[in-house]
Amino acid sequence: MDTTNDFEFKQRKYMPVFPKANGKTTIYIEGYPCEDDEPMSATDFHGEQISGLYEQFKRYFAINELVHIGIDSFIYYSEGDITKCVAPDIHIVFGVAKYPLRRSFYTWAEGAAPVAVFEFLSDATARQDRNEKVGVYLNDIGVQEYFIHQPELKKPAEFRGWRQDPSGGIVEIEPDPQGGLFSEALNLYFRWEEQHHTHVRLLRPYLPDGTPITTPLEEHHLREAAQTRAEEETQRRQDAEKLAETEAQRRQDAEAELEKLRTQLANLQRQ
Repeated sequence: MDTTNDFEFKQRKYMPVFPKANGKTTIYIEGYPCEDDEPMSATDFHGEQISGLYEQFKRYFAINELVHIGIDSFIYYSEGDITKCVAPDIHIVFGVAKYPLRRSFYTWAEGAAPVAVFEFLSDATARQDRNEKVGVYLNDIGVQEYFIHQPELKKPAEFRGWRQDPSGGIVEIEPDPQGGLFSEALNLYFRWEEQHHTHVRLLRPYLPDGTPITTPLEEHHLREAAQTRAEEETQRRQDAEKLAETEAQRRQDAEAELEKLRTQLANLQRQ
């Protein structure tokens, strides 16, 4: 099976359908800071998790030019009030242009709010992530789904999600027996896997049929492995064909030798 073409078919099959937002792509609005003058303090565990999930989202949504994926950048959600601002680890917005890249995201200017937000728990922000931010994201900003995850393997596992219900309330998403959660907004399934060599509890996305979404690096390694397997199979086939040719020649030589002996025996009998 051609795994690349198979994935591209499934990409189109499962990609969410949504309208184009009614706003305008906005790179920067004067007066709204895009930096907080504080250095990033994310751990290596968070860096591994954020970069990996971002690359997976980037690969999956590459076929749709109306999907914006943001990493640790400001979202302003109330025009004129610079205090109404959040900076989630990852957020995804549907209906707005992927490019040009933005310094911050302004919901009123773009005419859209993120459909999904991901926060990865740290000691400094875990309490806020579990509590206040649920209401801020889903009620104040209008995010459809909000997820939190603990990427550090030595800490207790925690993967939770919330969404808006049809009545406008907030409900926690029920996990499956494996602890995974399904995102209705993204039409993707998420579960984590333990990577003991890096000590990271890595959250990963899957298509609804269970197909994993790989990073570009993983895809490169998979293609290299597939190429190696194909070359090995070609070599095995060539070796088998060569062996078959050798055996056929051996039989042909044996039959010729046998025929020669029969002829010699017949000549001796006639003498």
